[in-house]
Amino acid sequence: MSFLSHLECSRCARQFDAGQWLNLCPHCDSPLLARYDLEAVRRILQREDMAGRPTNLWRYAELLPVRDPACRLTLGEGWTPLLPATRLGAALGLSHLYIKEEGLNPTTSFKARGMAVAVSRACELGAAGFVLPSAGNAGGALAAYAARAGRPAHIYLPAETPVPFVRECEGLGATVTTVRGHIGDAGRSARQEAERSGSFDLSTLREPYRVEGKKTMAFELVEQLNGVPDVIVYPTGGGTGIIGMWKGFAELEAVGWIGPERPRMVTVQAEGCAPIVRAFCEGSERARPWENPETVALGLRVPSAIGDFLILRALRESEGTAVAVGEPAIRAAWGRLGSTEGILTCPETAAALAGLEDLVRDGWIRPEERVVLFDTASGYKYMDIR
Repeated sequence: MSFLSHLECSRCARQFDAGQWLNLCPHCDSPLLARYDLEAVRRILQREDMAGRPTNLWRYAELLPVRDPACRLTLGEGWTPLLPATRLGAALGLSHLYIKEEGLNPTTSFKARGMAVAVSRACELGAAGFVLPSAGNAGGALAAYAARAGRPAHIYLPAETPVPFVRECEGLGATVTTVRGHIGDAGRSARQEAERSGSFDLSTLREPYRVEGKKTMAFELVEQLNGVPDVIVYPTGGGTGIIGMWKGFAELEAVGWIGPERPRMVTVQAEGCAPIVRAFCEGSERARPWENPETVALGLRVPSAIGDFLILRALRESEGTAVAVGEPAIRAAWGRLGSTEGILTCPETAAALAGLEDLVRDGWIRPEERVVLFDTASGYKYMDIR
C-alpha cells in the first residue's frame, strides 16, 4: 500500500490534501512535493524485504503515491542495470566507475519512470487526458503510458525535434503539435491547451508525481551498491532527476535504509544553455533564464527550470558542483561509451561524460571513489543528428 499522506509546497511549506489534483502551489506557484508517513514505513519495511519483489519501480509501492494497486501502470520500467564501466574507468583513472543504464527503460529513456507514476496517479484522480511539452523523450514516454491507460495525449514539440521522436509519439497514438522555438515556447502552447481542454498538464515539476518516479533511481542505487555512491554525475535540463534522487535519499534515511551519508551531486549542462551552472557559480538561489539556448543535446536545452532552486539546493547540500561543457567536448564524448563499454548513448549523456572527464582532470573526483554516471537514454533515436 502507499503511505502517501499529503502534498507540500517546496517553497512556502503549505500542505494540501493529496486526494486532489494540483499542478503548482496555489499560493506561490512553486512545485509541490508528495510526502509520506515515513515513520509508519520504517516500522513495516526493511531493506531485506525487497528480495522477491517485482523488478520494476513499483517494488517501492509504499513510497510511491498510487494508492490503488489496480491503477499502477507498468511497461517494465525501472530496476535498470548498474554496469561496472571497467574499461572507461581505467582510461579515466577511476577504480569504481558505474553506468546506470536508463536507456533500457520503456521508450528507451529515464522519462518512463516519471511518466509511469504521474500517469498512474493522474488516472487514479480522474484524468481524462494529458498535455505535455517535450524535447523528445518525455513525449514518447507520455504517449506510451497514456496509451496503456486508454487516455488521449497531446504533445507539443519544438519544430526542430528530430523526426524519430515525432514518429514515436504518433506511433503510440498521441496527437503531436510542433511549435517554433524551444521547450519554453512549447510549454506555453501546452498550458494553453490544458486550460482549454481540461487535460492534466504533466509539464516538468508543474505536477508533483513525475519526481516520484525519478526518485526510484536513488532507491535502486542503494540496493544495487548496498549503500550510497560517493558521486553521481547527471545531465540536467529540467532537473527532475536530481531533485527526485535527493528527495529519495532523504526518505531512505528516514525509513532506516541508509544513514546520513549522501553522494556529491553533479549537474552537467551545455555551455550553450547553462542557467543552473551560472547560478551555482554566482551563488544565486534562482537561475536567470538563458537567452538564445543552443546545443545538440536537446534535453539540456531548457532555458528556465521551474525547480531551479531545488536543483541548486541539492547541489549545495550535497557539497556537489555544476559543470558546463562545450559542443566539441559533447561530440567528442558521444562515441566514448560505445567504443569502450558497448553502450550507444544520447548526447545528454555525452555531455555528462565530458563533465566527468573535466572533474577527474581537475582532481575534484578521486581515483578510489565510487562514481555513478547516468546514461539517461539510448542513442538509437539520435542517429540522424550525430
